[in-house]
Amino acid sequence: MKNYYLSTRGGQKSLSASEGIIKGIASDGGLFVPSFIDHLSLNPESITTMHYGELTLEILKRFLTDFSENTIKECIKKAYYSGKFDQEEPVSFKHLEDRTFLELYHGPTCAFKDMALTILPYLMTNAITIQKIDKDIVILTATSGDTGKAALEGFASVDRIAIVVYYPKEGVSPIQERQMLTQQGQNTCVIGVDGNFDDTQTGVKKILNDPDRIQKIGQLGYLFSSANSINIGRLLPQMVYYYYSYAEMVRKGMIAPGDLLNFVVPTGNFGDILAGYYAKKLGLPINRLICASNRNNTLSDFFKTGVYNRNRPFHKTTSPSMDILISSNLERLLYDLYDGDTKIIAQLMTDLNQKGQYTVSKAVQKRLNQEFYANYADENQTAAEINKQYRQDGYLIDPHTAVASAVYNTYLEETNDPTKTVILSTASPYKFATTVYKSIFGKIPEDKSDFDILKDLSQKTKTTIPKNLQNLDKKACLHNGTCTPSQMAIATEAFLKKGAF
Repeated sequence: MKNYYLSTRGGQKSLSASEGIIKGIASDGGLFVPSFIDHLSLNPESITTMHYGELTLEILKRFLTDFSENTIKECIKKAYYSGKFDQEEPVSFKHLEDRTFLELYHGPTCAFKDMALTILPYLMTNAITIQKIDKDIVILTATSGDTGKAALEGFASVDRIAIVVYYPKEGVSPIQERQMLTQQGQNTCVIGVDGNFDDTQTGVKKILNDPDRIQKIGQLGYLFSSANSINIGRLLPQMVYYYYSYAEMVRKGMIAPGDLLNFVVPTGNFGDILAGYYAKKLGLPINRLICASNRNNTLSDFFKTGVYNRNRPFHKTTSPSMDILISSNLERLLYDLYDGDTKIIAQLMTDLNQKGQYTVSKAVQKRLNQEFYANYADENQTAAEINKQYRQDGYLIDPHTAVASAVYNTYLEETNDPTKTVILSTASPYKFATTVYKSIFGKIPEDKSDFDILKDLSQKTKTTIPKNLQNLDKKACLHNGTCTPSQMAIATEAFLKKGAF
């Protein structure tokens, strides 16, 4: 059996892992998937004593088959054990009476995106070496808030790689925006887009699949790639913390070896929860993957009806990283559920592009609901859950985590499922301090800025502001570019022509 990657839409086949990581997205617009995943396994009982790095190696070496084991080990060491995270292991857990939170926000940007975006630059640079690429790489990234800063932090000052991040100018929190605009590194560029996240994501995909644009930047000495979860090198490391959660629950005696677990995942682009689905395919005993959406509940409607419809109002919410109407990674799941029928996937994606919606078969809808439960939490439920967790347990959660916790409440009401459950906590509450403060303490004083609220929240709750979020308002803004969605390609070329990196 040959271990290769192919496009969900059938236009590209037989790529190695390093080729897939460099390309980011297939030339036919599809996403790369491992053709061999159904032939892989990892016995969960064999990993219960492993630390996070050892487990990462066990998983990645099964997928990165043209990387040497020593190369993967070095990438893991640099990503997770070189001082980037604020604790010995990159993740931690908060066990409460009726639920467990998996904290994925102890990295350099205080968001779960660090779990993959600290290692992706090292995978990328090694992929360049493996493929003997003579051009430099340009990472194009669209962000709904957290991916942008995590990608910037990961790729800043990395040799042979430049990175351009696009974000919806009015669609991220002030803290998220400030994190990006203060990013240092001559090879970094941040541009605000007059539109929402779907506009920026669509714009990036168009650039990555525009033959004329690819030729132009090739003449400048560059190749395009992506750090969004459309890149398979971004998705694979996210599988690790699902296995690590299982190991933690066994070590704590909260489940017995072989027992099933549920995971609740707040998601907009469907990458984080897809990693859980891939972990299950490898053998992790998962009962249900609970897909939690905010008011932009395209995903929860899809799971209930079998119709994916982006023709709906777009809502700006207090959980902006989930303000998404087009969930790119869902394409990978559909490829799997349609048993690799690339013609059907290509047609569904054409329907989404041209009509704004598609409908899956009854058989696929049945399989969806066997694997997943989906629901959403509105703004009132989100605020109430932040308040509840603090008042009940003295525990601070951010609005994205609150969406997940609120959806879990609904799941329990509907199912009475006794299965032990892990809720993915995807961002520090301090990244959304104003929302968290208001949810707990009520009205914000009019003279207080978002940065003042950081300090007030810390003082009132007797918790510590993460060091990477301290004094953000004192840092100089180094990026001030803005554009419309139609100007994104021109803005990218303008940055590259400067050649200052």
